[in-house]
Amino acid sequence: MGLGRFGGTVARSLVRLGHEVLAIDGGSATVQHWSQVLTHVVQADATDQAALRQLGLGEFDRAIVAIGSDLEASVLAVLNLAEIGVPQIWARASTDAHARILRSVGAQHVLFPEAAMGERVAHLIVSRLLDFVEFGDDFAIAKTRTPPSLAGRRIGDLTGEDCHGVVVIGVHGDDSRFVPAHPDTVIPPDGALIVEGTIDAVQRFSVAD
Repeated sequence: MGLGRFGGTVARSLVRLGHEVLAIDGGSATVQHWSQVLTHVVQADATDQAALRQLGLGEFDRAIVAIGSDLEASVLAVLNLAEIGVPQIWARASTDAHARILRSVGAQHVLFPEAAMGERVAHLIVSRLLDFVEFGDDFAIAKTRTPPSLAGRRIGDLTGEDCHGVVVIGVHGDDSRFVPAHPDTVIPPDGALIVEGTIDAVQRFSVAD
């Protein structure tokens, strides 16, 4: 529900992954645009429970409410889906208060896409990180360029001081693919690593010489 930038991207990605998607938006121009991209696009009011029942939403396993600026419509859409019986509801929130309301009316998963992207970009800007995914409040997995001091060394020979508290779990191989890290793996120069650890540890590792 909601085919703005975020909702449209999610819907298109799900289709590319091979899933059947019913996309719903209240705007005729938006529906017309996405009907050229998605297989099932319907113009409907997400706050009208009768219309949603008529579309058979109760038969879907998961629903994503991607409505951003209209908080009332967002909350009513989640409430309608919960009352219809959709077992898994994901909803986009703009504030902490909005998130609390969404959870109280039936959303099992609340997303803050703008905040998550802002956090990710901040980490990328101030380090040699190539990608960064945060899990919870204090854990992350990151893709980072190889620190010069580790190039040519075996992973099994690295110390905690060398790694600044992170664990190397993947190495950019000679065939341009990432492979699982093993003690005998030699870290190639000018390559990249996948590491995991606390956010602070990942950040320290990403700026190490």
